[in-house]
Amino acid sequence: MAKRVPRQPGAARPSRGPLDRRHPDRPKFRPTTADGFREAWHINERIWAATVDRARKLDPEQLHEAVSGEWSFIQTLRHLAFASESWVGRCILGDPSPWHPLSLPWDQMPPTRGVPTDRDARPSLDEALALRQQAMDLVRGVVDDLTDEQLAAETAPLVGPGWPPEGETFPVRECLVIVLNEEWWHRQYAERDLSVLEERN
Repeated sequence: MAKRVPRQPGAARPSRGPLDRRHPDRPKFRPTTADGFREAWHINERIWAATVDRARKLDPEQLHEAVSGEWSFIQTLRHLAFASESWVGRCILGDPSPWHPLSLPWDQMPPTRGVPTDRDARPSLDEALALRQQAMDLVRGVVDDLTDEQLAAETAPLVGPGWPPEGETFPVRECLVIVLNEEWWHRQYAERDLSVLEERN
């Protein structure tokens, strides 16, 4: 098997214990069974719907604002689409080029043929949500029919240029856990930044 590539980088994060106590749903985002992944994704859809409702109350221009240099709310939605397209569309479903032109990789990703990198695009909230929904539907389609046997399997070697790199294979569970982790943390960051934007109104 090819050398394992690193996960997408992220900021330093608190230890599990205190975080789990503050957020009772958080342990559900570390599932070990197919049923657990279905439950986790249902929770994720529910809590993100509340976050989007909160964002809709702001001026649309504020959703393009980078709070303290972090991604804007719109950029966050675009990045989460990229994560689901990469780890579910490419790795699990075998699509060699699953990305929408508005999908957004992390800022330090080296230029990679076939992967979109338009950080400065300014889609509307509805456009970003349509992209996001397509990517979420990829995940929902996988977890709805997931079995424990499939969860324990390895993905087929990746084909063609992109992220993760060609030739890599991954445990299916690892791909889904990465997506859940991205969903959890980027919602935390989005909620934090929405609070800042709300205080400015």
